[in-house]
Amino acid sequence: MMAASFPSLGTAFLFVGAGLLMLFIGGELLVSGAAKLARRFGMSTLMIGLTVVAFGTSLPELFVSLTATLRGYPGIMIGNVVGSNIANIGLILGISALVMPLRLTLREVWIELILVLAGSVVLLLCTSLGHFPRSIGLVFILSLVSYTYFSCSNNKNRAAAEDLSTDRTRTRPSAGQALLFIIGGLVLLSGGSDIFIRGAADVARYFGVSELIIGLTLAAVGTSLPELASSLSALRRNDAGLLIGNVIGSNMFNLFMVLGLTGVITPFELPRGLLYRDLPVMIVFTLVLLPILGHGKGTSRWHGYLFLSGYIGYYFLLL
Repeated sequence: MMAASFPSLGTAFLFVGAGLLMLFIGGELLVSGAAKLARRFGMSTLMIGLTVVAFGTSLPELFVSLTATLRGYPGIMIGNVVGSNIANIGLILGISALVMPLRLTLREVWIELILVLAGSVVLLLCTSLGHFPRSIGLVFILSLVSYTYFSCSNNKNRAAAEDLSTDRTRTRPSAGQALLFIIGGLVLLSGGSDIFIRGAADVARYFGVSELIIGLTLAAVGTSLPELASSLSALRRNDAGLLIGNVIGSNMFNLFMVLGLTGVITPFELPRGLLYRDLPVMIVFTLVLLPILGHGKGTSRWHGYLFLSGYIGYYFLLL
């Protein structure tokens, strides 16, 4: 039965669409401003992808997940995180690899991949117990903060060796303009997440599907739009480091910050169904990256077919 605030299914979908549009624009503004500020601090493109762009494009997941949990829809929250991580590799990296080869070695991102796998295993163990405690959430947040601090410190001067001529030829906004982009992006993310959750919850009730499925599909793909936009931008610049860094960094942020902060604020229950379908798929997608990047030649077009066909198969399994 539809909620009073949504007299029709069309209105619910209108709210979903409006929320997604706000999330997309907000993520773009935030990433644009944050990336410009990061450049001024001398960060390399790979590190910008792993941290600034990845964390920025994952803020829709954070806002949606926090809003869903606080409104009493934990299924949408956990589905959003797991589904977004699967979409980042299967859909976004799959499409990107189909368009062009992505030259990046495992040596450059092995720490981040190990962290993503470790966080995934911890989530798997928590799911087997049926509960995500506040203590694990705190450990997750501290782990991400520590990683970000040490990584940025170690890579601070790396950008000096990179060719940044493309950026020098463009008019760069001032720090004030960059901050305005960041503030505007945060405002849109906050409002868009609230509108989206209201609409998504009503769509779930109307069709009689679980909140978890809505989180794994509608919310996951919707909140991954900023990652897709930034990946397409990186493709245009032929910047594999920024693109793959964005994908891996986003998955790391979703696990450690989105789940961590949500768990610290409100410890939540975990549906055991994740154990037999969604978490294994998420872990397998991450594991497949190890040999692909490990052979030293990056991704090829057949890797894109592999990721995309795997993602489509997973989607059919859900529906």
